[in-house]
Amino acid sequence: MQLSGRVALVTGAGSGIGRAAAIRLAQEGARVAAVGRTAGQLNDTVSTIIGSGGEAIALVADVSQPDQMQQAVDEMAARWGRIDIVFANAGINGVWAPIEEITAEEWDQTHTINLKGTFLTLKYTVPYLKRQGGTVVVCSSVNGTRIFSNAGGSCYAASKAGQVALAKMAALELARFGIRVNVICPGAIKTEIRDNTFSRNREKIRSHVTYADGSIPLTGGKPGTAEQVAELVLFLASAASSHITGTEMWIDGGESLLVG
Repeated sequence: MQLSGRVALVTGAGSGIGRAAAIRLAQEGARVAAVGRTAGQLNDTVSTIIGSGGEAIALVADVSQPDQMQQAVDEMAARWGRIDIVFANAGINGVWAPIEEITAEEWDQTHTINLKGTFLTLKYTVPYLKRQGGTVVVCSSVNGTRIFSNAGGSCYAASKAGQVALAKMAALELARFGIRVNVICPGAIKTEIRDNTFSRNREKIRSHVTYADGSIPLTGGKPGTAEQVAELVLFLASAASSHITGTEMWIDGGESLLVG
């Protein structure tokens, strides 16, 4: 197993990409702390891992709340004595609307969860990673990195671009401790993230472009799967990527090359 003896923290592990990554890392031998806001979903992820012979715990915490994140990180470190892998995945789509119609509160909510949440995840895990080295994977998006044409997405895209800047700063700062930091940028993936997406008056600013064969060239328009993204997370968490840090990797079937 590629990750035997390693300990991984996965935020947003109750569903979608986070759940798939937690399960995949566990399949390769990692002990997994599944972090998220919904106990029922986390327990389901953990039960799946344990049922397959893996080891995992559920830690209920809001990534945007410092006290909750510090407690979750300290609890997993106390249980297993180390942290080797961090997948900062938790996030929301938030409100998609014309810039002048986005409220300050809506802007703050998206950035607090997506960007501050990523910062807090790094802040509290880095001291443990420094003890022996490790790897961090941040889940950004094609939006804010290659695609800027999705109407109303300015708030979300800005938060995702911020994650990339944070990750690159961290990659250089932490390299001397043997810590690698990379970013994945998924395109259209079958997940539940649309459940926390709120769209408002986007038709007023939408560019009406159609693609006869779909906007994802590799699959004829079909979205990718969370399991495909999990394989990329595994690659970046493993020794197979030992000389890669400070890098974005797009996983979108060529969508961003066509739509961007």
